[in-house]
Amino acid sequence: MNKDSRLSSVLHALLHMAEQDRPMTSDTLAQCMSTNPVVVRRTMGHLRKQGLVTSTRGPTGGWEIATDLNKVTLRDLHEALGEPAVFAIGNRHEQPSCLVEQAVNAALDDAMTEAEALLLNRLGEVTLADLAADFTRRHAEYRKQKD
Repeated sequence: MNKDSRLSSVLHALLHMAEQDRPMTSDTLAQCMSTNPVVVRRTMGHLRKQGLVTSTRGPTGGWEIATDLNKVTLRDLHEALGEPAVFAIGNRHEQPSCLVEQAVNAALDDAMTEAEALLLNRLGEVTLADLAADFTRRHAEYRKQKD
C-alpha cells in the first residue's frame, strides 16, 4: 500500500530552505528530496497559495520560506497540502445493509475518528522552528562525534 509522503517531503525541503540565505531552485530541492523538480514545483505551489513560501524566476531565483518558522505547524502544512487522508484504513462498504458490517463500520469509524483527532492535535503542537531546532541539535551531535 502506498503512503502519502508529501508532508514528510515538504518538511524535508522546508528545513533545507531554512538553512539557506538564498532561494533554492526546484532542481536543488528535488535532489534533497530524491524526487523530480516537477513534483517539487507542484508541491510547493500548494504552500505558495497559503503564503508559506514564495518563488522568484531567473538565474538567482527559486523557492524561499515566506513565514515565521515559529508560527507554522505541521498541521498547517498538512492542511496546505489538501489534508490528505491520515490513515489508509477504510470500510469495505460505506452504507452496508448487513448488520454485522454496520457494527464493524461503527467501531472502525469511532476508532479512526479518535486517532485522527489525536494525530492532528499533535501536528498542531509542532512548529517548523521545533523541527529546525531538533535538526540543529542532531547536526551538532553528529559533528561532535566526527571530531
